[in-house]
Amino acid sequence: MIKRPILFLTCLILVMACKEQLPQKAEVAAVTEVNFQEEKAAILNTLNGETEAAFSRNYEAWQDKWVHDPDMTKVYLNFADSTFSESIGWEEVDQFVKDYFVAHPEPEPLPELVDDIDVRLYGTGAWVTYESVDSLRGRKRETRLMEKVDGQWKIAGMQTTIYGVEEK
Repeated sequence: MIKRPILFLTCLILVMACKEQLPQKAEVAAVTEVNFQEEKAAILNTLNGETEAAFSRNYEAWQDKWVHDPDMTKVYLNFADSTFSESIGWEEVDQFVKDYFVAHPEPEPLPELVDDIDVRLYGTGAWVTYESVDSLRGRKRETRLMEKVDGQWKIAGMQTTIYGVEEK
């Protein structure tokens, strides 16, 4: 009679010892409270700063607003003149703007800076859309992929759709 319980306990111990260990409860990453309005204002500051720098031909200030990464992109779709340009990677984007500044060295009239943007935050990333108007190109729909780098929001991707100046 004693053999059965011992055999049962031995088998139970062997089964338990061989049983795959379940991973311990994963540590939950600390969630930091994000002030959406502060982040939106910081993103808006970056976007407007990049616009001011580009239109005034301030290369140093312009390039400071961008992520310098081989995977970032910049796309222009221009319905007004049926042109398209795409630059992939920081080196291409940077060269495109350097060439543009050389070909068009005179500053352009600064458009009205944007104050109404739609923002979706994803931790250290954000998806931003808005419309803008400038005197040379007209109405534009803008999309920006933003990344927070060393505490500063920077542009990691850009798509601009240009609709042109509306006839009155």
